[in-house]
Amino acid sequence: MASHRRPKQPSRTRVTVLTTAAAAAVALSANAANAAPSEKLGKDEVKAKVDKLYEQAEQATEKYNGAKEKQQKLQKEISTIQDNVARGQQELNKLRDGLGSLATAQYRSGGIDSSVQLFLSSNPDDFLDKASTLDQLSSQQVEALKKIQDKQRELAQERAEATDKLKDLAATRTELGKKKQEVQGKLAEAQKLLNTLTAKEKAALAAQQARANRSSTERVDLGDAPPASGRASAAFSAAQSKIGTPYVYGASGPSSFDCSGLTSWAYGQAGVSIPRTSEAQANAGTRIYNQADLKVGDLVIFYGDYHHVGLYAGNGQVLHAPHTGAVVRYEAMSNMTFEFGVRI
Repeated sequence: MASHRRPKQPSRTRVTVLTTAAAAAVALSANAANAAPSEKLGKDEVKAKVDKLYEQAEQATEKYNGAKEKQQKLQKEISTIQDNVARGQQELNKLRDGLGSLATAQYRSGGIDSSVQLFLSSNPDDFLDKASTLDQLSSQQVEALKKIQDKQRELAQERAEATDKLKDLAATRTELGKKKQEVQGKLAEAQKLLNTLTAKEKAALAAQQARANRSSTERVDLGDAPPASGRASAAFSAAQSKIGTPYVYGASGPSSFDCSGLTSWAYGQAGVSIPRTSEAQANAGTRIYNQADLKVGDLVIFYGDYHHVGLYAGNGQVLHAPHTGAVVRYEAMSNMTFEFGVRI
């Protein structure tokens, strides 16, 4: 008689795995069937995305400029402190030599007092506070020892300050590196987008940019707005002499500029020192919120985070270094988000 066994049921785990795999296969098949071929971005869409990346790169550029300026400032301060410490150490050595001469004279006249021997050690501070010890010294010795103590304290403070600034410098260099990578990353992303265009589209886009540069670097109607001051006029004239010069992030002239590099360079030519970054330049003078009150040579700050700056040119125009791929040129202020002017 044949035995009738119940078929072995698959384990619950195996059923779950098979079910999940089957579901995934069905989903993939459906997606593959319904997926439309990837659409290539058109020239105008690419330009819009590239323009946005250029703006983001400029935001990062101004942070990069700030970190670079801080690094340079810290390096100068550290150098000054180190020079002061070196001179102070020389002065301290001379003071100690002078105290040694006093001790020598005392020895020749009858021996060195034990308290003076203690003071000749590298750290006499502990003994200066002991009145009983001071009572045994001449007024000349007390004065010499106090000078040594003051100089030691001064050197200790300067060394501590140098140590703190060196730590700050290391952090600033790290920040500088990060911002540089961010700028380069945005520019690389923009280039990658541009590389998706056909040769014909690239040529059309390049021609469009060339027309914008050419039309904006030629003499435009600036109206008859007066200059803000003699120095503002000189700064504006200096900037005009750089029309057609290429934009390069982090550059402050004379052969290339970014936005705040141009304005700081221009005012520098007029004998006026202003901060390096657009954010700092926003606080460099008197703010002017009404466009009608602007005068030629005033700084013009754009966007809520103050990441762009130019020079007011008159008749609603700004003279500025716009972005990567462009040159120093005139542009209508209405093309950007105006925040306020700054009169230096």
